[in-house]
Amino acid sequence: MAAILGIGVAVLDIVLSVDGYPAEDAKLRAAARRMACGGNAANTLTVLATLGHRCGLASTLAADADGERLTAELRARNIDLSPARVHPAGSTPVSYIFHNVANGSRTIVHYRTLPELTTDDFARVELDAWDWLHFEGREIEATAGMMERALAAGKTLSLEVEKPRPGIERLFPLASALIFSRAYVESLGTGAAEFLDQLRGRLPGRQLFCAWGADGAWTVDADGKPLHTPPWIPPRIVDTLGAGDTFNAGIIDGLVRGRPPAETLTAACRLAGEKCGGIGLPATGAWSMDS
Repeated sequence: MAAILGIGVAVLDIVLSVDGYPAEDAKLRAAARRMACGGNAANTLTVLATLGHRCGLASTLAADADGERLTAELRARNIDLSPARVHPAGSTPVSYIFHNVANGSRTIVHYRTLPELTTDDFARVELDAWDWLHFEGREIEATAGMMERALAAGKTLSLEVEKPRPGIERLFPLASALIFSRAYVESLGTGAAEFLDQLRGRLPGRQLFCAWGADGAWTVDADGKPLHTPPWIPPRIVDTLGAGDTFNAGIIDGLVRGRPPAETLTAACRLAGEKCGGIGLPATGAWSMDS
């Protein structure tokens, strides 16, 4: 198993389960409410920890009551928080989420005032303890500086590209593995196969993946050709919240185990599909069905 450090965010998710997405100016009663730790990096690390890896989070946390809740839950998920920085005067970021029980979709409104991790914060992180570093593509200048330091230390890096942030392409050559979202690729006006075919020539030797939601996922095979894997669909789609983060964990798990890209992609699609069949993320090897 590998020692994996995630660099990104942890937030408090407040999830309301509703029978259908509310219309503007409507009133409705939620069927259930739950609060949990969320955020891309935190979720991905949670799944990786259940797969047997030693995981740590380099992020910013607040010292308020919500921050204490997050800290306790992350530690219960076996995630090392020694690389994180606590802001004594900050407030914990919150995602307010409508979970549509009719089709499992989720709609997220995020609120954040807490500063993100800086290169100075990251300079204090002991890198010798980690084999693989996974970055969220967020603050470009800071992330570039952190990735450059990790590369200089001889580490293997992966990068999640979720949104079309200005200048994010600067980060691509710094990662050995890149995981792109459908939203990012479609913002470029292209499809997954065309995008990967163009990118592989500019980034030789990189392992490239595209998550394509309900239409499966894509990678590049050993011959350099785009390869598609269909989705794994559970008997009933219950909750899609965190499916992308779970897919990312499946990709990282396969790569650190030395599996070929096609096998890695298939396993990641199945893992994400299984997640969609239950509420929340895997805690002890089974999907939590809390309400």
